[in-house]
Amino acid sequence: MAMEKTFNAAEAESRLLEAWEKAGCFKAGANAKPGASAYCIMIPPPNVTGVLHIGHAFNNTLQDILIRWKRMQGFDTLWQPGTDHAGIATQMVVERKLAETQQPSRRELGREKFLEKVWDWKAQSGGTIINQLKRLGASADYERAAFTMSGAPGAPADEAGGNFHDAVIKVFVEMYNKGLIYRGKRLVNWDPHFETAISDLEVENIETPGHMWHFKYPLAGGETYEYLEKDEEGNVTLREERDYISIATTRPETMLGDGAVAVHPSDERYAPIVGKLVEIPVGPKEHRRLIPIITDDYPDKDFGSGAVKITGAHDFNDYQVAKRGGIPMYRLMDTRGAMRADGAPYAEDARKAQAHAKGAAFTENEVDAINLIPDDLRGLDRFEARKLVVKQITDEGLAVMITDTSTDEDGNEITISVPMVENKPIMQPFGDRSKVVIEPMLTDQWFVDTSKIVGPALEAVKSGEVKILPESGEKTYYHWLENIEPWCISRQLWWGHQIPVWFDADGNQFCAATEAEAQAQAGEGVELTRDPDVLDTWFSSGLWPIGTLGWPADTPEMQKYFPTSTLITGQDILFFWVARMMMMQLAVVDQVPFDTVYLHGLVRDAKGKKMSKSTGNVIDPLEIIDEYGADALRFSSAAMAALGGVLKLDMKRIEGYRNFGTKIWNAVRFAEMNEVYVGGAPARGIPEASATVNQWIIGEVGKTRETVDAALESFRFNDAANALYAFVWGKVCDWYVEFAKPLLSSEDEAIKSETRATMGWVLDQCMILLHPIMPFITEELWGQTAKRDGFLMHEDWPQYGADLVNDAADREMNWVIQTIEATRSTRAQMNVPAGAKIPMVVSQITDENAAAFAANEALIFKLARLESLETVAEFPKGCATVAVDGATFGLPLAGIIDAAAEKARLEKSLGKLAKELGGLRGRLNNPKFVASAPDEVVAEAKANLVAREEEEGKLKAALARIAEIA
Repeated sequence: MAMEKTFNAAEAESRLLEAWEKAGCFKAGANAKPGASAYCIMIPPPNVTGVLHIGHAFNNTLQDILIRWKRMQGFDTLWQPGTDHAGIATQMVVERKLAETQQPSRRELGREKFLEKVWDWKAQSGGTIINQLKRLGASADYERAAFTMSGAPGAPADEAGGNFHDAVIKVFVEMYNKGLIYRGKRLVNWDPHFETAISDLEVENIETPGHMWHFKYPLAGGETYEYLEKDEEGNVTLREERDYISIATTRPETMLGDGAVAVHPSDERYAPIVGKLVEIPVGPKEHRRLIPIITDDYPDKDFGSGAVKITGAHDFNDYQVAKRGGIPMYRLMDTRGAMRADGAPYAEDARKAQAHAKGAAFTENEVDAINLIPDDLRGLDRFEARKLVVKQITDEGLAVMITDTSTDEDGNEITISVPMVENKPIMQPFGDRSKVVIEPMLTDQWFVDTSKIVGPALEAVKSGEVKILPESGEKTYYHWLENIEPWCISRQLWWGHQIPVWFDADGNQFCAATEAEAQAQAGEGVELTRDPDVLDTWFSSGLWPIGTLGWPADTPEMQKYFPTSTLITGQDILFFWVARMMMMQLAVVDQVPFDTVYLHGLVRDAKGKKMSKSTGNVIDPLEIIDEYGADALRFSSAAMAALGGVLKLDMKRIEGYRNFGTKIWNAVRFAEMNEVYVGGAPARGIPEASATVNQWIIGEVGKTRETVDAALESFRFNDAANALYAFVWGKVCDWYVEFAKPLLSSEDEAIKSETRATMGWVLDQCMILLHPIMPFITEELWGQTAKRDGFLMHEDWPQYGADLVNDAADREMNWVIQTIEATRSTRAQMNVPAGAKIPMVVSQITDENAAAFAANEALIFKLARLESLETVAEFPKGCATVAVDGATFGLPLAGIIDAAAEKARLEKSLGKLAKELGGLRGRLNNPKFVASAPDEVVAEAKANLVAREEEEGKLKAALARIAEIA
């Protein structure tokens, strides 16, 4: 049956995917040669709530390229898929579903019933993203799909993914018993909407309009001091007598939790009052706390007043200052971000805190119990409390005042004093899912003492045992791990691995895999309560490599595929996931989890801008697949994957790669129509060739295979894609098909048969080499052209190389191509009518090139649109020069083109271009533009300049040729 005129991607993709899966083509070990080495990639598990976005499509395409390539090479491959249970995201989705369907809320249901609802939702909707990955052509072993909550209490008996839960609990218990996990009070990111701690990765810092208030903290007992001020030349002069120190804050509601005011040790202005006490200007006057003025390197003496309030329980920088200086830290807010309404009466706690300010001992328990909030603020939302605090301070006259001008009722200008409030943009942390402002909060959490397990993870990279690409990722890795803080692993959620620790009435901890084991530790009759918190999802996903392979059991998969081979992931989770996998695997099984980490950035739009819904530039990969097919999206992903480069997804390029697929399809249809496949599938062996054209293209295949392998070995996906594009479109479809036409219509049956065999083999090699990047169209062509022994995805990857090159054929045909291209270029620059056949003259040419021209004269004349070639001693007047290696040709154009009109056209174009170039150079030479413009705008301007300069060069060359004619 003759091939269809076009490739129907929508129909073929689903059909091929079903056939591949039915035949078990994706299974671990499929197509492995006897005794083959293992090659394993772990998919970065997407959230079970997720849907395919462009980042997933890019990331998984690169993984699939490597897996398909290694599978065809005969490696024992495993691409391990699966999903992460996504604690907050999943709990949010299910709670929203309950509300939408008017079912009882989470709290009304209770923990056990709510978790049943979550498992129900997971069974119905949790596989969405996996099914979408299949549409991309991702050839993972889906029968082994893992889930980070598989085996957990309440999980359905048929839940896929083994028993990941047991691995997680075992690791927690073992690390606890080794002293690597502990419970403590530290500052964390707190989400008041979900009422849980969250990781830094779940925080979005967004610039929002804000205010900075300036307030006075009066010196205790009405003391005063001589306030010094520096002028611009650094001279210190007496400014005034002051009885206060001023601070600036964007969060006045946290002043109630201040533990000190800090100034820089070298700030001479405050030297007289360091160590003295100041009064926090909030709350009933008779009970106001006094806090000390301390020195620390944190304050910037040149910013604002140079003095900063230290609120250790509600600011990460302040927390570090408080730890260094032993400053008390007071938690002011409840789990919903409202001012606390629990604790002792305000006056009692204020007196207790006052004693601490004067040097009394301060216990950790008091930090959480103490309540310094006046009655009128208790229970208020933090932002409502902010308004009231600002009003109280201003009404009392403790706001720093500045002079301003106004007009009275009669229109006269008057001078007035107004509170000093700066309206300025501030970076505010928001929960990426809750969209509420995150509150740094001091709470009891579970932590991994990372300082005790970080060493081996650092050494593994420093020694070269694990390679991070690009190398800039190694510097980031070292920086994070060498400055690592304890890792908060607890979350105040219900969906997740519940922490396996029980408490007795006195707060003693009993850590065990089961409640029975904990009870045995506590003793018979001791009433125990389990910690309600669950583990951070990064803790369980940190065990992804061993957990998915069946650990703690010594499974065949663990023996065969661990350590795994390559990890491909986003650079934004280098610390959150990659580094933690390194630490956890080394701490648990004393082995690195992989040997190579390939990091990539965010996929951006064609102009380099970050994709966001608000900008309106989000690209849906499923829509791209619907319109252009999965292969076009995959090829675009590979082509933009320069190591360490900016990932710009251009829809025009995707359309172009769809056209590339069409070009391949048409080349194969041409072969079919010329009886290339009449005898069945082309022979697998390299064809014997006598014709120069056939010898040349066989050599080009060999060079391309070497280039592609070298590129993929070094993770230069873009180089592999570009080499294949240049070869398949440029050499095979554009040149070889044209060069082969005379041979296929030859009277010489031997040449005709040889060319059919060569063309069939070459096109088969195109399909094989392209398959890892474009699996659907290549598999379809493989099956349509002949009856094959098996799927293309299991065809052996070729081993030939540059040894296939016939040097003489290579020189001859590449010189012919160069001659045709140079002639075409000159014709285009001179604006010669496309259909016009024109004469050519030659003034000098080597014997070898003369022979090459003679052997290929018909092709050159046809493809360059020439009618004759004449050897001359000198070019006649009106010739445009065409220079190629070893020959100088001329195109007599007098009378064919209007030289004067062409000169005028070119000069006009150059004049217009000069203005554009002047504008671009002016912008890029302006330091203010380069410093202040967004990176993508500067990059676009530089790219435009390069393109315009190239265009200018071509126009000038054309103008020079016109001068020859005129």
